[in-house]
Amino acid sequence: MSEENKDFGDKAEDAANDFKEDLKQTFDPKNPDSGKTVAIIAHITVIGWIVALIMNSQNKTEFGSYYIRQTLGIWILGFILGIIPVVGCFAFIICVVLIIISLVNAANDKMVPIVGLGEYFQDWFKSL
Repeated sequence: MSEENKDFGDKAEDAANDFKEDLKQTFDPKNPDSGKTVAIIAHITVIGWIVALIMNSQNKTEFGSYYIRQTLGIWILGFILGIIPVVGCFAFIICVVLIIISLVNAANDKMVPIVGLGEYFQDWFKSL
């Protein structure tokens, strides 16, 4: 193997190790930002919620779990309200407003339950 190829291989290996360390630090439960990342992703559609659930199951954080439970409650609330004929018209707007309020709180590192049902969501979905 030539010296140039060996240098390239060493640099690639160093870059891969640096990436692995950055990844560990980003999703480390002791890193306060890792829960924030999970919390924000949980608010981005149902698919984002599933991704956040998977990310949080590998490295559980209290902050990430809190917002996974909140967003699940909001999605279920929206589904239930959508079934009711009169309220169903406004269910989408209600859920979008609740998701935005929850997202802003998550982005500001605040664990604020949504009005009315937030504490119940934490109790009902405590296994998440």
